[in-house]
Amino acid sequence: MTTGVYLFDLASQHARYLAVRQTTIAGNVANANTADYKARDVLPFAQVLARTGLDMASTANSHLNTQGNRIPVRETQARDGWDVLETSSSVSLEQEMLKASDVSRQHNLDTAVVKSFHRMLMAATKSGS
Repeated sequence: MTTGVYLFDLASQHARYLAVRQTTIAGNVANANTADYKARDVLPFAQVLARTGLDMASTANSHLNTQGNRIPVRETQARDGWDVLETSSSVSLEQEMLKASDVSRQHNLDTAVVKSFHRMLMAATKSGS
């Protein structure tokens, strides 16, 4: 009996997560000078993945919970060590740029993994394995 290959579904979910995170970061940067604006960020992907309904094999029932696939967004507080603008906003442009760089790095890594997996599947199909 064969099992499905879920890498493409996982990559799709992660791409959606990264899009939401990038949009949230862009909103923070756009509102950096808005008075009383609270910086926002999305939950870590591991927590988002735990809430999705991906049909993945697991060794224990608690590994993946199916609770829908909405990506939750939460407000963050300005962290110590980060410069905050002179306005009453809690947005740190330096921190937002680091987050944007992290999103870009994760996207590039996901793209490389999917391309490699695709090449592997194509090679397996051509060889008849």
